Amino acid sequence: MTATHHVSTVGPVVPPPFLGQRPGQFHTEPFLEEPVEIEVDGVTLSGDLVLPAQAQGLVVFAHGSGSSRHSPRNRWVAQGMQALGQGTFLFDLLTKREELADAQDGHLRFNIAFLARRLVAVSRWLAGAPRTCRLGLGLFGASTGAAAALVAAAELGARVQAVVSRGGRPDLAADAVSAVVSPTLLIVGGQDTHVLRLNQQVLAQLHCEKELLVVQGATHLFEETGALEAVAQHASAWFGQHLKPTLAHAADH
Repeated sequence: MTATHHVSTVGPVVPPPFLGQRPGQFHTEPFLEEPVEIEVDGVTLSGDLVLPAQAQGLVVFAHGSGSSRHSPRNRWVAQGMQALGQGTFLFDLLTKREELADAQDGHLRFNIAFLARRLVAVSRWLAGAPRTCRLGLGLFGASTGAAAALVAAAELGARVQAVVSRGGRPDLAADAVSAVVSPTLLIVGGQDTHVLRLNQQVLAQLHCEKELLVVQGATHLFEETGALEAVAQHASAWFGQHLKPTLAHAADH
C-alpha cells in the first residue's frame, strides 16, 4: 500500500457552538454516560464512557505525562467529539498508587511499552463489551500518550481505524511507528518547535494514510485562544471520516 501524506497549517478557530455545552445539549438524542472499571495487570483502571445514541465510533484517550482522565484539555476535546456524535472513553492509565509513585521520579510516564500494554488491554476489553463492540475504534493520544497510542495501534492493526496525536511524542514509539496501518493525524503547535521537528521525522516513518497539521501560533499545551478549538475540530473530522461500525460480536460477559 502506498502511504499518502499531507502537511498543512491552520490558524486558531472560533469556538464551535458545541463547546461549553454539557453532553446531550447539542443533540436531542440521549447520551449514555457511565463510569467503567477494567481489570488490567492485576489492577483496576477507572474510566468514563460517553456514548451518543447514534455513535458510529469510540475514541479512546491516552493521556500524557503526569495527567489523568480528568485532564481538562482532553475532556474538553472529548466534549466536542461527543457533541458531533462520537463516543469517547477517557481512562486512567495508572492507578492512584502508581500515580503517587510516578510523581516521585516519573518512571512510569515514559515507560511507553507499559502504557501501551494497558491501552491495548483496555481497547480489547471495549471491543468485547456489549455496548461498544460494534463501534469503530479510534485512539487519541497527548504527549507521551501519543507514543502509547501508536504502539497500541501497531499491535492491534486494522482494529484501530484511526489515530490522532495532540502535541504528542510519537518518536517515543520507536520502531513501532513503521508498523502502524491506521490512518494517523499528528497535530502540533507551530510554536512548539522541538516537538514539531520530532513529528516531522515520525511523519516520514509512517507507512499509512497520514497528515501533519500545524496550528499556527500554538504552543505545546494549545493554551492560546482558538488553538484547542482547532484541535477539537480537526480531530473530530479525522475520526468522523475514518471510524465506521464493525461487525464484531460482543464476548460473553
